[in-house]
Amino acid sequence: MYTQTLVLVLLLGAALPCSAIDVNQATEAELDGIKGLGPATTEKILRERQKAPFRDWNDLIGRVAGVGKGSAARLSCAGLTVNNQALQGQCAPSAAGTAPAQER
Repeated sequence: MYTQTLVLVLLLGAALPCSAIDVNQATEAELDGIKGLGPATTEKILRERQKAPFRDWNDLIGRVAGVGKGSAARLSCAGLTVNNQALQGQCAPSAAGTAPAQER
């Protein structure tokens, strides 16, 4: 049982780096492939990255207009990292967990 659990944990850990896209290394196409990033925000990220690499998530949030704490959490959950680090904390709640709007 212990061996099976260890193998599962190692497999899951090995899969994570494959899906992560680092903002300081990503191409324009890779950034556009992140759910929640469109061409306009991708352009802003690339422009700011040319000035200097992003140090951390707070640096990204502070330098890229339109990226706030909430959108940073969603982007991190979608696989974006800064210096190979996901944003600390939990992912934003999904729309599936909200109550449906009442009909009139």
